[in-house]
Amino acid sequence: MMTIFQLFWSFLQIGFTSFGGLSMIPLISSEMLGHGWMTSTEVSDIVAIAEMTPGPLGLNCATFAGIRVAGVPGALAANFGMLMPTFTICAAGAVFFERFKNSDVLKHVMTVVRPVCIGLIWAVIISLCMENYAVAGQVQLTSILIGCLGVYLLLGRKWSVPKVICLAAALGIIFCRG
Repeated sequence: MMTIFQLFWSFLQIGFTSFGGLSMIPLISSEMLGHGWMTSTEVSDIVAIAEMTPGPLGLNCATFAGIRVAGVPGALAANFGMLMPTFTICAAGAVFFERFKNSDVLKHVMTVVRPVCIGLIWAVIISLCMENYAVAGQVQLTSILIGCLGVYLLLGRKWSVPKVICLAAALGIIFCRG
């Protein structure tokens, strides 16, 4: 039981003191080696597997390290510790927003923040479109048509995302060889 609490505490500290991604690796390594739970080779293996596995690096490392050290309860404790900072910040944000939701200052702030967020989203959309629908500065009409077909199938015909991705990939292979 003490090991499970130590796993929780270690990953709680990692979650609060790192900024995610690769910045967590030295902290994870330090905790695993410091407690004698793993060798440096095992930590390296865990990080490599976590990088290859879909999902956030920190959660993957917490899962694999927790399983290695204390089985499924260890994995749950490590993941809960890793997620606790996010839960805490979100809960504090929700309390803050609820307390000040009728504030004139917050309303004015949100009046500015909303259009800025929409502008940022459009900037990303345009950037992705330029990357995906243009080759060597030339707009690819076939790619645009495949994209429009995908939107139609998703929204108009309620196709599942995996089906649309597979169809778009097949059409891209057939029509967009470049």
